[in-house]
Amino acid sequence: MTNFKTNNEGFVYTLENVSKSYKTKRGAVDALKDVSLKIKSGDMVSIQGPTGGGKSTLLQILGGLDRPSEGHVLLDDEDLSKKNDAALADIRADKIGFVFQTFNLIPTLSAQENVEMALVPLGVSDQERRDRAAAALASVGLAERAAHLPTELSGGQQQRVAIARALVKSPEVLLADEPTGNLDEETRDEIVGVLETLHKQQGITLVIVTHDSVVAKRAKTHLRIEAGKVTVISK
Repeated sequence: MTNFKTNNEGFVYTLENVSKSYKTKRGAVDALKDVSLKIKSGDMVSIQGPTGGGKSTLLQILGGLDRPSEGHVLLDDEDLSKKNDAALADIRADKIGFVFQTFNLIPTLSAQENVEMALVPLGVSDQERRDRAAAALASVGLAERAAHLPTELSGGQQQRVAIARALVKSPEVLLADEPTGNLDEETRDEIVGVLETLHKQQGITLVIVTHDSVVAKRAKTHLRIEAGKVTVISK
């Protein structure tokens, strides 16, 4: 494994022989089985597969929310599989943005305040936090809705706030777990368009888990995961 890190040039992620097992009452479940792959910096990647096939597990491992049972996961030159909880939290705060199907906005906070929350762990000053949050909301077309609570926004608008929150810290990677799962087709297309535009403008590596083939086909790289095994469909 001495050359593992030197093979990472040009790739934001390098996974080598990654497996993940969970213990259940019925025995061990293999969520990922000997996965090796690389994701290019600045790529747009979609991940599809059946329920229980390992999609969410793979995304959690890419996001440093879980560790593999075996293997290595490099984000740039840092092996996430070897980091402790505090180090992983710092990496997530600095390099990784998350967008979820359920938006995960704090209902008592305005859109502006929800976005600002992502900058609190980074120790950003109050004024800079306000300025960056306002700019992030403007980038997703919600400058005029900054003072609105989540309940005063449509589902598509709430997802835009969630995207702004993920992007306000200028992450290297954006991980999206079924970001259009709760939206109608028209709103889905709007949200995917927002993600694509920001991905291209900011050079962010975008990884989307989706059941929607329309969304998946818009990615440059398409991964299929089934029974814990990953296949690269297209590049």
